[in-house]
Amino acid sequence: MKEIHHWIDGKEAKGTSGRFSDVYNPATGEVQAKLSLATKAELDAAVDSAAKAQVKWGATNPQRRARVMMEFVRLLNRDMDKLAEALSSEHGKTFPDAKGDVQRGLEVIEFCIGAPHLLKGDFTDSAGTGIDMYSMRQPLGVVAGITPFNFPAMIPLWKMGPALASGNAMILKPSERDPSVPLMLAQLLKEAGLPDGVLQVVNGDKESVDAILDNPVIQAVGFVGSTPIAQYIYERAAQSGKRAQCFGGAKNHMIIMPDADLDQAADALVGAGYGAAGERCMAISVAVPVGEKTADALIEKLVPRIEKLKVGPWTAGDDVDYGPVVTAAAKENIHRLVQSGIDQGAELVVDGRDFKLQGYEDGFFVGPHLFDRVTPDMDIYKTEIFGPVLSTIRAGSYEEAIGLAMSHEYGNGTAIFTRDGDAARDFANRINIGMVGINVPIPVPLAYHTFGGWKKSGFGDLNQHGPDAFRFYTRTKTVTARWPSGIKEGGEFNFKAMD
Repeated sequence: MKEIHHWIDGKEAKGTSGRFSDVYNPATGEVQAKLSLATKAELDAAVDSAAKAQVKWGATNPQRRARVMMEFVRLLNRDMDKLAEALSSEHGKTFPDAKGDVQRGLEVIEFCIGAPHLLKGDFTDSAGTGIDMYSMRQPLGVVAGITPFNFPAMIPLWKMGPALASGNAMILKPSERDPSVPLMLAQLLKEAGLPDGVLQVVNGDKESVDAILDNPVIQAVGFVGSTPIAQYIYERAAQSGKRAQCFGGAKNHMIIMPDADLDQAADALVGAGYGAAGERCMAISVAVPVGEKTADALIEKLVPRIEKLKVGPWTAGDDVDYGPVVTAAAKENIHRLVQSGIDQGAELVVDGRDFKLQGYEDGFFVGPHLFDRVTPDMDIYKTEIFGPVLSTIRAGSYEEAIGLAMSHEYGNGTAIFTRDGDAARDFANRINIGMVGINVPIPVPLAYHTFGGWKKSGFGDLNQHGPDAFRFYTRTKTVTARWPSGIKEGGEFNFKAMD
């Protein structure tokens, strides 16, 4: 059985704990590798080594650090298919979706090539008589990233790119479920010229997470995962005096106005709701058609599209729409929530409970589900299902529709489909949600803007990637300088007569 270990000081480091976690092939249900789980002592040793490596890296010219990012981009493009294959085999994503996972992370690394500009300070001359004042952005030191299973390339790249380009060393604790790609990224960074020890990849479970939160050398923690864990990490990090940006769950609504192009809206809902088997924090999981006529017409268009979805392993070709969910436990939880929707009175329009894939009966595949006439008191509406389940909740008016999204505890992403510019503008201005799409179903910002949700979807005041990331991974130092006058008469450069 293949064993997966850590990446410490520029090389693979075998774990010493004797504790392992199973890494599955989600398509077959088989264990394909054993992952070594670190002890607190191993984590602390990695931090100490990173702190030593950071001193020289932090003193490196930002332009030279940016050149490492530039070479890293080239290597990511070179190994795109290799990374995507490893990602698909452990996560279950289709091959095109896996490449997209890598690509959206790569775009953040491209943005990080601009680190010299993003790290510039401010200067004021003559702030007082003979006084100049300037500020500079300096690295924090050692920082940590704790990343989720659903984007094993993108989220680590979102964390490590700005952190390293800013001059920090990073401890990356990736998900135990699909750990291979983060280790491959570390190897590529070494090839790109990153000094040994500046990036340490430590695999682990809650013991490693708590060791990160309690280690006094680590100055900041970035996390993506479920809301309860995001809140736990944020609170514990704050108690330890660390900066934290923690992103949690979502329940993203898409409002469909009566004037919307319903074919466009239905296509958008299918892609946003069922892509990646619904295992996206930006997935649309709630459709909100406005008016009974709109709802009836939308359901009529959705059903045949959903029934035609092709579900299968990533090896079945690029025409597979989505693959398995990540674990057997995730599959069981989805089925439990689907049954709760039935029990609580929702109408199951498309029933995927009996889905079976010949030859992959032990895989973690879940058929597509569509609910209609969902109400706000139902568990399938309140809970993030994280599976291929779309709920339709009918609204009698635009105000009722926007009220549903605004009153939900999560505030990650949302969308409106309409031809009415006034409605779209009002929606974008009023909605209390961090990322908004107008006729765009998954409004993930590009790398030069920031990514982050509101309410219980995000904890912390600075978001991921974009300028916010460089603010998060640096601290500002302001210098006020005055120099004594009179010494400038020491040198003379005119010709003098001979004495």
